[in-house]
Amino acid sequence: MQGKFRKMILDRTPLNLNEVQELLKDIEDSEKKEEMEAYMKKFLKTKPAQAKKIKEDLEDLDLLKMKREHLVKIVDLLPKDASDLNKIFVDVSLSEEEVNKVLEIVKNSK
Repeated sequence: MQGKFRKMILDRTPLNLNEVQELLKDIEDSEKKEEMEAYMKKFLKTKPAQAKKIKEDLEDLDLLKMKREHLVKIVDLLPKDASDLNKIFVDVSLSEEEVNKVLEIVKNSK
C-alpha cells in the first residue's frame, strides 16, 4: 500500500473524495485520519459506485478538453447547470453540446 500511495503523491494524481476515502481505509488510525474522515463525511456527495460510474461515463465522452482534474471536480461537486460546470472549467471553454453531455451524465447518476 505504501508504494501505491507514494506513487500517487509523486505523480500528483488528482483523486476524487471517494478515492481518498478508499485509501484512508489502509492507513493506521490517528488523529489526522479522524480529521480526514470527518471531512469526508461532511463533503462527500456520492456513493463509491456512483462516483465510479460518473467518472467512467465522463471518460467515455473522450473530450480532449477534459483533464483528470476536471473529472475529479465534477465527481466531487456534481454541477447542476452550465454555470456550475463553467466554474470547474475556468481554463477551458466547453461547447454547449459538451456542457449538455457532461450535465446529462451527472443528472442521470442520481
